[in-house]
Amino acid sequence: MKIYKLLLLSAVLLVACKANIGRGKVTIHTIGDSTMANKPNPDKNPERGWVQVLAPYFNENVQIKNYAVNGRSTKSFRERGHWQPVLDALQPGDYVFIQFGHNDGKDTDPERYTNPQTSYRYNLIRYIEEARSKGAVPILFSSIARRKFNKEGVLLDAHGNYTLVARLVASELKVPFFDMQYLTENLEMSYGVEGSKKLHMHFAKGENEFFPDGIDDNTHLSVLGANEIAKIFVSELKRQKHPLQKYLNE
Repeated sequence: MKIYKLLLLSAVLLVACKANIGRGKVTIHTIGDSTMANKPNPDKNPERGWVQVLAPYFNENVQIKNYAVNGRSTKSFRERGHWQPVLDALQPGDYVFIQFGHNDGKDTDPERYTNPQTSYRYNLIRYIEEARSKGAVPILFSSIARRKFNKEGVLLDAHGNYTLVARLVASELKVPFFDMQYLTENLEMSYGVEGSKKLHMHFAKGENEFFPDGIDDNTHLSVLGANEIAKIFVSELKRQKHPLQKYLNE
């Protein structure tokens, strides 16, 4: 049975590769939460999701369809009906970026919370297997870091076992894994305790007209923060020698 499944998967991937060559273009579908999602009113709103700014880093042969939604977990993204349109749209050779964890840890919200060792794990596996069933190529991401420094200036973990489980699922299912938590922790620390505020939504009262009362948000990203994370992803794409690197703008 295992040999049959491997042969079937190989056949699907072969079809996917041929489809990509034939089209000469690649479509990337992204699912996740607010740290990826497109933000409204970009002319005035200083907040961005990192996928929202990603397109300029690729050439004209890449199309990005960003389905990420604010506040969603692996559970609520499916149960609220966001996944089915993505699944319906998938074509052989498409890519699916999967990044959840921020909201899976909301243990006071039964609509979103998932146990990392059980339901979170199986939700990720289900997304991966369903994407593959359509001939698409899944890529798994850990959540980006939150700006969470203690009084001694140490950046603290904000995701517990969710990052570990995502890594283990990627290894088990042979899915490319981008450890964005590790990479963005390094980013936060490189900017420092105060400087890292520029990566996020920090505005004093009256400083920004979109947030007239001010905002102090250590999770969501500024234009700078979103682009810094997009650059990190691009660098990691090159480091891993992933096939998508050939579509990058030089």
